[in-house]
Amino acid sequence: MTAMPTDLPTRSADRDTNVRVLFITRKWGPAVGGMETYCERLTEELAKHRPVDVIALEGRANGQPPSAASLLFFPFTVLRRLIGQSEKPGIVHIGDMAIWPLALMAWLFFPAAKMVISAHGTDVSYGARGGIRGSLYNLYLALGARLLAKARVIANSRATRNRLKQINWNCSAVVPLATDLRGEPSADYDARQLVFAGRLIRQKGLSWFVAEVLPLLPADIRLTVIGTRWDSSEESALEHPGVEFLGPLPQAELARHFAQAACVVIPNVERSNGEFEGFGLIAPEAASAGGVVLAAATGGLKDAVIDGETGFQIAPGDPQSWVSKITEVLDWSAKKRSTFLARSQTKAQSHYTWSRVAAETAEAYSS
Repeated sequence: MTAMPTDLPTRSADRDTNVRVLFITRKWGPAVGGMETYCERLTEELAKHRPVDVIALEGRANGQPPSAASLLFFPFTVLRRLIGQSEKPGIVHIGDMAIWPLALMAWLFFPAAKMVISAHGTDVSYGARGGIRGSLYNLYLALGARLLAKARVIANSRATRNRLKQINWNCSAVVPLATDLRGEPSADYDARQLVFAGRLIRQKGLSWFVAEVLPLLPADIRLTVIGTRWDSSEESALEHPGVEFLGPLPQAELARHFAQAACVVIPNVERSNGEFEGFGLIAPEAASAGGVVLAAATGGLKDAVIDGETGFQIAPGDPQSWVSKITEVLDWSAKKRSTFLARSQTKAQSHYTWSRVAAETAEAYSS
């Protein structure tokens, strides 16, 4: 597939607009996820200013990632497409660290091309899980760091950049992600409702919040949980009488819940094994939709929330700090709330944009 350039003006940061980009990714629609959105939206925006060719492994029609068999045969698809390239790319961009060998394959065909790899969260921290799989993955990344020492790596947060340093990859730039989600602040918001959204995994802190924070709040406070069941250890949190589980929702419904809640909580916890949230897309999504965002100051959430502007960062794992900030927000006057939301939504919608992501990525290509 090829994304065609348009006649929009060239950004000053994007100096080599005639240089063709070949983007290779295993993350693509109709699969649903943050990395899929990143690959699709980044290439769309880049193509407004330069020629972009995409070699993508499409997901399944039900929104799930490709099958194991499809992943196994993807390198052969890439090889066939590399052989058939009619024009040489000046830049080869690999969509995530887990498929770094495809960068070597591309370099065999285009040795003069600049090699760029995007780094997210899971694809650099998976090895921290330990065990045989984790150890093997660490060795796999260590080999890539040796063979691709000259590649430019773009991290989606400072936390991801720090992890790259630990595993001996050179990070060239940090480019925080973006969102297209939009909504309007709600004048008739529910002052007794909190919202949590995301995959139900321990790292995102739902069970911790339900066990440690919810009991310290007024008894009439309710927590609405939106997301996908993932980790069985989080199931018990959904049985709490103050919790309502809605499952995954369409984007428009998600935006409405963000705006109508007293606040959106993102209580990520720090894992002893070193796993972390690479970015935390829920934070800019909720702020852009008109929600008051309270997020743990950990991992990539430090870049997903501009403290005091698009939301508030709270010490991870500290129940009293969470209770204090939630209580403060619940006590806001209508005027204070509307004033904050007007500023936070404007800031989120102007900063967390895919045009910025594309411009900063193009700068990383050129620098």
